[in-house]
Amino acid sequence: MAVSHDDLVWLAQSAGLFYLIGLSAIVLVYVYWPSNKKRFEKAAEAILHGEDRPWR
Repeated sequence: MAVSHDDLVWLAQSAGLFYLIGLSAIVLVYVYWPSNKKRFEKAAEAILHGEDRPWR
């Protein structure tokens, strides 16, 4: 059975689509996980409490 170029392109596009959907779902679960709330709040406030001059 010979595999055509169109079949390989379709397979690669489909696999890439499902990979990106899965990766997006994992990132969303990580971001909205309750135990990560403190870490993200600390990071959001850290930039506001910094000094207003370049780092030396």
